Amino acid sequence: MTDFLILAFVILMAGVVAVPLATRFGLGSVLGYLLAGMALAPVLGALNVDVEGLQVFAEFGVVMMLFIVGLELEPKALWAMRGRLLGMGGGQVVLSTLALAAVALAYGEVWQTALAIGMILALSSTAIVVQSLTEKGLLRSTGGEASFSVLLFQDVAVIPILALLPLLAMPEYAALAGEGGHGGGHGPALDITAGMPAWLGGLVTVAAVGAVVLIGVYLTRPVFRYIARANLRELFTAAALVFVIGIALLMSMVGLSPALGTFIAGVVLANSEYRHELESDIDPFKGLLLGLFFITVGAGIDFELAIAEWQTVLSWAAIVIGLKIAVLALIGRLAGLRRQSAWLLSLSLPQAGEFAFVLIAFALANSVLPPATADLLLLVVALTMLVTPLLFIVYDKLIEAAYCKGEEREADAIEQENPIIIAGRGRVGGIVDRMLDAAGHHATVIDYDSEHIEQLKKFGVRSFFGDATRPDLLASAGIARAKLLIVALDEREQIDKLARYAITNFPNLHVIVRAKDRDHVYHLWAMGARDVIRETYDSSLRMGRSAYEALGADRQTAQAMVDAWEERDRTSMREVADLYRLDIPSWENEPLLSKIRELRAEWDPKLREQMDEIVGRSR
Repeated sequence: MTDFLILAFVILMAGVVAVPLATRFGLGSVLGYLLAGMALAPVLGALNVDVEGLQVFAEFGVVMMLFIVGLELEPKALWAMRGRLLGMGGGQVVLSTLALAAVALAYGEVWQTALAIGMILALSSTAIVVQSLTEKGLLRSTGGEASFSVLLFQDVAVIPILALLPLLAMPEYAALAGEGGHGGGHGPALDITAGMPAWLGGLVTVAAVGAVVLIGVYLTRPVFRYIARANLRELFTAAALVFVIGIALLMSMVGLSPALGTFIAGVVLANSEYRHELESDIDPFKGLLLGLFFITVGAGIDFELAIAEWQTVLSWAAIVIGLKIAVLALIGRLAGLRRQSAWLLSLSLPQAGEFAFVLIAFALANSVLPPATADLLLLVVALTMLVTPLLFIVYDKLIEAAYCKGEEREADAIEQENPIIIAGRGRVGGIVDRMLDAAGHHATVIDYDSEHIEQLKKFGVRSFFGDATRPDLLASAGIARAKLLIVALDEREQIDKLARYAITNFPNLHVIVRAKDRDHVYHLWAMGARDVIRETYDSSLRMGRSAYEALGADRQTAQAMVDAWEERDRTSMREVADLYRLDIPSWENEPLLSKIRELRAEWDPKLREQMDEIVGRSR
């Protein structure tokens, strides 16, 4: 028990210390976990920890991650990806395998070993790539979806690779594997199709996948509905884990990738009413296990061998990354990806993946690889995974920044002058502009989204491209003579910047400002803005009115209740806003907090009484 507690404390502490530091310096959580694992390697060695065994357990985080990804991907969306799955995914695996096998042949390996090396290194890391894309908000981008399609095909490709590797066996490697003490610990422990004829094994495999679909469609809803009646959160969490672990076990028993099986189950449940509950229950386990997996990858690096063979390891890592970037660039271009999307695909997938650890052990156990080659491949895989977060940094700092800079254009010359200026023509500014235009009021609209402006031109809507916070652009729009400025920008910092400039320099200008939330209202009020509109306030009131009506109130009564609530809210906001300070956060402003508590204690009973009176009058 003590040994387990020490191990848990050391691993968790390493993650807690390393990941926030890595994130703060822009390195990402994945690299933080990898570095933590490298730092822990001597400690784990001193504690006699089986890092490989720990890694096998931690790989279940990848299974859970793909289950959650499946929950967020509806069947229609998956079907829409079929072209990328087969074309991009298949092309990447085949071309990368052939290219890397050719390099291995050039290094003097026999063709069987060379082909095995090519297949092993052709796969990429689902864990690192999906985690990194999710963190950076790129998973739903064009390049992110293309990367995910390739990863999904690679998970499927593991199945035929596992079937093909034993056919490449070299009898002379069997004795070497025995002498080296290498086992197949990462290989499949139980495969019920192993002794079956090919046609029967294939039938059982298809039946297992069909069972997963049928369970997801017909069995999960009544089971989870029955469990939900117990009103025990921990019971639902246990059921969710049983569901995921059971499907992973079933897939393993028929020789399929557990991650693939749980992904299919997630897709089947994407439209389920229990989707969000399942996601929230599984997500904490997924995060911890993925973190543990990355730590074990870092801890599993054999530094003595890496130092002794550093030239070979570095050259192979460079070859793997370089060749796969070239293949991915070609595949992306053939698929029609351009600019940032093509770069994102190329820079996100050139590493070897976590399945490489499984395949290397499996190939070693089946006499496809000699032990020395297997050890070197493990180092190459770990090094390429370690480099991946740095490639994402290259994308963030150089590629994306370069394309953003290249897409910059000069601000439009504003030759017209209107008494109204609208800054921002998105979902807020666009409606305001149309309302004013319908009443015969013409406005000068400035927006910083050039693509959106070009689209509006096709509908006959005139807007000017430029940064509405720039004083020179505002001057050319005639702000000195304007009667009204409507600040409808999206970003809070930009809103504050423009509002402060206009209020300070043009005291006679009426400024209407869009606020992001209640705290932003106080902030703008303290800056001097007096016509502040919360962007979701009116829609929230309408939803509240609909809720009253759904609970039995008629439209007139519901509206009266909304009006009463709004009157109290607006009055209290004015009193609180006068105590807001720009120099300290609101939660550290004691006078403001005291005022809020005082108003709630005074007005909540009065408001309840007023609501009861309104409802009573309607009866």
